[in-house]
Amino acid sequence: MTDAVPARLPMEWIAASLKRERTRVGLSLSELAKRAGIAKSTLSQLEAAGGNPSMETIWALAVALGVPFSALVEPPAPVVQVIRAGEGPTVHSEQSSYLASLLSACPPGARRDLYFVWLEPGTVRDSEPHIPGTVEHIVVSEGTVKAGPRGETVELGPGDYMSYRGDVAHSYEALAAGTKFVLVMQHI
Repeated sequence: MTDAVPARLPMEWIAASLKRERTRVGLSLSELAKRAGIAKSTLSQLEAAGGNPSMETIWALAVALGVPFSALVEPPAPVVQVIRAGEGPTVHSEQSSYLASLLSACPPGARRDLYFVWLEPGTVRDSEPHIPGTVEHIVVSEGTVKAGPRGETVELGPGDYMSYRGDVAHSYEALAAGTKFVLVMQHI
């Protein structure tokens, strides 16, 4: 297993997904930008495969489109898929040292996304509510993380599991260097 930080997401994936989902729900660039709270020029640049969007920007767009985060960042799926440690499509937070690598998105009809997360001490990753019905599951593999809904966070160590509502404000905070965990987002 490598400790190297994975590469960023290819913008072509995000651009194609944004266009597909925006068209599917019948929104103009202006309307989607307004709903997501971002500039129309930023959205236009993203759909043209330009820019370097943060996790917060992609998440705001996903919420505005009513789709899971993974619908905007997942790669085209091959018949057999292997993601080696440290090689998954990864996004970062502008607010903390939080990195998340999408390992598996839900197939049509199922609504579950699987992430491997790297988190370092010193900052808190605050997450706004996701789409209604979201439940998050965490399994810690290394280090210690304090996670859960605001006001109800719990400290977890290696092997610990936790689930909680993801459609309310919640946070993640590493209490030890090299903290890593698997995050499953279930959309009910």
